[in-house]
Amino acid sequence: MILYLAIFFAALIIGMPVALGLGMASLVYLLIEGHGHLLVAFPQRMIAGIDSFLLLTIPFFILAGNLMSAANLTGHIVRAAQFLVGRIKGGLAVVNVLSNLLMSGSSGAATSEAAAVGGIMIPPMKRDGYDPAYAAALTASGSLLGPLIPPSLPLILFGVLTGTSIGDLFLAGILPGLILSGLLVGYALWKGRRENHPVSTPVPAEERRGLLIAATPAIFLPVLIVVGIRTGIFTPTEAAGVACIYALAIGLFVYRSLSWQKLKQCFYDTATMSSGVMLVVAMASMTGFVLGIESLPQKVAALILGVSENPAVLVILLNAILLILGLFLEPLAAMVLIMPVLNALAPTIGMDPVQMGVMVVLNLMIGMITPPVGLVLFIVSSIARSPLQAVTKAALPMLALCILLLVMVAAIPSLSLWIPGLFK
Repeated sequence: MILYLAIFFAALIIGMPVALGLGMASLVYLLIEGHGHLLVAFPQRMIAGIDSFLLLTIPFFILAGNLMSAANLTGHIVRAAQFLVGRIKGGLAVVNVLSNLLMSGSSGAATSEAAAVGGIMIPPMKRDGYDPAYAAALTASGSLLGPLIPPSLPLILFGVLTGTSIGDLFLAGILPGLILSGLLVGYALWKGRRENHPVSTPVPAEERRGLLIAATPAIFLPVLIVVGIRTGIFTPTEAAGVACIYALAIGLFVYRSLSWQKLKQCFYDTATMSSGVMLVVAMASMTGFVLGIESLPQKVAALILGVSENPAVLVILLNAILLILGLFLEPLAAMVLIMPVLNALAPTIGMDPVQMGVMVVLNLMIGMITPPVGLVLFIVSSIARSPLQAVTKAALPMLALCILLLVMVAAIPSLSLWIPGLFK
């Protein structure tokens, strides 16, 4: 197994994409270790890894998010948030956080949310005198709300891999997402007073009613999805299709900002993004096959259980492993790789799978705002034109808040189970 890991990390060092690195390591491992006769299983395992009806939700929700973004959803949300909280010291920073919160109901992914909100919020924050690194770091931290507030692509994948109810997972992420947004708002207000951040320009009175009306359709999308799934009106896959129809209708008939050119770009972006996600899942499934040959999940689980069988200690060790894994791997790939170990440890830990899903997703998403992979950091630092080191340093206090939330989710089951329990 050392050979496999060495090949994989060597591929990452030379800049090979994670999906190709996983596939290359699996292929070379099978050849060198004398398992060449199993090469026939390579395409079979890849296809089997993505042969899931529930995985259709991913491209549909990606398309819905792209349609809403192309319809200038982000602009309406930012203006509405500015009307609500703009007239306080450091208000533009709070608008940034609230925009991420409201945007999360249509994006479902941290990267797309960071790009959309960052492109609109970072330039005016810089013009108003905010430190570019702080503006970028706040946007990066706020983008973690995307994978917590439904619809969440990582939570969908966790549900597919474990058979956990996607509707329950969607509900479970709401309260932690609101808590994280509250922590980030509190930090922004504290920093605004401490560094005397400016008060943003007020929204004219004649525009206020129109702003709230324009933002309402975007805010209603996650409500439509969750309520529809929990009441049995449609399945998660059907909900994703409904989200696309809803987003298309909003863009064409409410915002009237979707042109034929924008529609073509939305479908192109959806195809490329979905292909990337599915390739990662397919290659990671092949990696799971290799891990099965070596019985690595069972060995890792036995190693962890050899340290302690105390559930609290096991949860701490598991979180430490997930945090380290998130430093080097994209969340979706890391989730597929770690699931066999989680499944082996789950009976001893005794944690509800819904709570575990939120904990795992939050854990791996923290890696998106930490080097060396930290894809969200690269996105926002590019938008802000600020050095990655400066953005990383500015993100440290907010990273601490994310880890605080992680501890709360792991230690307090009701944070993730209370809202799903209301719909039982």
